[in-house]
Amino acid sequence: MKIDGLVLAGGLMTPEDPLYSENGEGRRSLIELHGKPMVQWVIDALSASRSIGEIFVIGLSEMHGLSSSKTLHYLPDEGGLFENMRSGVLEITRRNPDQSKVMIASGDIPAIQPPMVDWLAQQVASDPDFWIYYNVIPQAVMEKRFPGANRSFVRFKDVAVCGGDLNVVDKRLYTSEQPVWEKLTAARKNPVRQMLLLGVDSLILIALRLLSLEKAVQRVCKKLSIKGKALVSPYAEIGMDADKPNQLALLRDDLEGRS
Repeated sequence: MKIDGLVLAGGLMTPEDPLYSENGEGRRSLIELHGKPMVQWVIDALSASRSIGEIFVIGLSEMHGLSSSKTLHYLPDEGGLFENMRSGVLEITRRNPDQSKVMIASGDIPAIQPPMVDWLAQQVASDPDFWIYYNVIPQAVMEKRFPGANRSFVRFKDVAVCGGDLNVVDKRLYTSEQPVWEKLTAARKNPVRQMLLLGVDSLILIALRLLSLEKAVQRVCKKLSIKGKALVSPYAEIGMDADKPNQLALLRDDLEGRS
């Protein structure tokens, strides 16, 4: 199964961001790791994957000198995470109308490798009816692979997980009569709307560790009127983004010698 990849590389860090000084443009995706920007590591993994068709990058342009063995497109930054996802998915499906799925990668997960991309594509191909395929990484997997990363975990009844930054969406997410992205965008900066979207009862059950991961997914999908699937990933790299100096240092150490 070949699907196109969308790399989210837009947005500017503020001076308050702990990694602001790492890049003169204030772009996290352009922070250098062993001679090339973080986003190039991500593109390299997608480019070497047998599952990826074309690659679309949001928020950067030809002037940034990125390279790929596969066709590389640049799209403008639309000003926000969900807006960029929507814009990218719609542009990909406009160019390739026969393609219903898009793989979305954050531009700051430089440790991912082609087999991880292929693994995700295989999960989708084996069960193609969902609108969202969202990777979660168990705490034990993350802490074994990247000890000291200090990631935040949500503790369910059966497992503690953190979210991944390599996922797949179906174009129906943005083309249905009541697009989910509108609900997500409206809730993005409003904690009350976020709680209503998830469901206060679900939050309480999660806090009390009475709700399993699967049940939580079912509740959220019912609330949003979509079909979604949480994939418990064996790959910590999918969730290892660079938000803080210690995480960036871990990634620099881990990638040394791979460039």
